[in-house]
Amino acid sequence: MKKILVIEDDEPIRMSILELLMIEQYQGIGAEDGYQGLELAKEVQPDLIICDIMMPGFDGYAVLNELQQESGTANIPFIFLTAKTERHDQRMGMELGADDYITKPFTTTELLEAVKTRLKKQQYYLSKYKQEQAYVQQLNDQVIALEQVSHSKEKQLTQLSEDLRAPLSTIQMAVELLSMAPSYQLNPVKLKEKQKRYLKILQEECNRELEILKQISNTQPEQKSPETKPMRWG
Repeated sequence: MKKILVIEDDEPIRMSILELLMIEQYQGIGAEDGYQGLELAKEVQPDLIICDIMMPGFDGYAVLNELQQESGTANIPFIFLTAKTERHDQRMGMELGADDYITKPFTTTELLEAVKTRLKKQQYYLSKYKQEQAYVQQLNDQVIALEQVSHSKEKQLTQLSEDLRAPLSTIQMAVELLSMAPSYQLNPVKLKEKQKRYLKILQEECNRELEILKQISNTQPEQKSPETKPMRWG
């Protein structure tokens, strides 16, 4: 049940509005002056406030101004009731943050239509706010997930970088031995066997390097790299 605070110093008008709200299935809460209305607004946190402007001591403008300073009450829909019909009075209320302005005398239909319209708009804004909050939370969750993935991939890349060094050392050694083979003064058959062995080592280590490079490529799915094929030595 929606709670509606009615701040009105004229008791007959206040009681009539509260009775009308009760008939329409709203929970009406009455305040006889601005001071009491301000305290009730902070305490009850109503869904809507209907407030008279002309009240002794603490008028409707002062009530609205105070409510606008509090984060807990600044967004409560606010409807002014007044006998004033001058345009500058209405403009003043709107500049303070009032959502609607109903002049006395008013009909029950006018009042109820204003109440329903403001509550409907407030519900819409609350729904949009919740959607935005859910979207922000979703983005935060995605950022956290991406940070975790990034950290994991960074560790993988570090490990793969270290893995690359071992075959490179073997390749370098095999190349040196291959270049030195002719100086061993071996017969052609043994020389060819030694060269084949070094070439086999080169082939195995190069293929090992390519496999590690594939793993590095797999840690970066957004970047397309050219397809690599195993080395073949003739």
